[in-house]
Amino acid sequence: MSHWIYYNESRKRIRQGKEGRKLDRERTCTFTGHRPEKLPWRDDEEDSRCLALKARLDEAVEEAYDRGKRHFMCGMARGADFYFCEAVLKLRERHPEVTLEAVIPCEEQAAHWRERERERYFTLVERCDCETMVQRHYDKGCMLRRNRYMVDRASLLIAVYDGMLGGTMYTLTYAMRQGIDVEILDIAE
Repeated sequence: MSHWIYYNESRKRIRQGKEGRKLDRERTCTFTGHRPEKLPWRDDEEDSRCLALKARLDEAVEEAYDRGKRHFMCGMARGADFYFCEAVLKLRERHPEVTLEAVIPCEEQAAHWRERERERYFTLVERCDCETMVQRHYDKGCMLRRNRYMVDRASLLIAVYDGMLGGTMYTLTYAMRQGIDVEILDIAE
């Protein structure tokens, strides 16, 4: 069963994982990636390029585990975030000590998505070990605040990125400035 952690501007909240263990930044991996509109296959997850990317994400998550990462954070956006979340859930089946945190920018994140996407979102969030809501209501900066929240608490960022402007590029740039390790998975490979 998951629980909510509300993030506030004072940042005094101590995050805790399973069994109350304090989460360690060095053992934490986060993710950024494109939404379906920016992926060449869009919503067609049976496309061979999408299947290849999902396989590379599985490998990247396993490698992160091999490097000592035990806590994973996902921003729960449509597209590549969902693929990452599913890869971590598969990892957790093999390694039960792995924890997965859904980092939600605001309550309305999925409100205007298609029903199928909302169902997938709520199913994935329910399977996470905990949920962090960055703020209650949507505003134009809440997605960026979510991304900064994740980068500020991780030592590794895995990214699905193809050079396009947008939130993924912003998050990568911010992570590099913060000096955390970055692994970029190119969509075209």
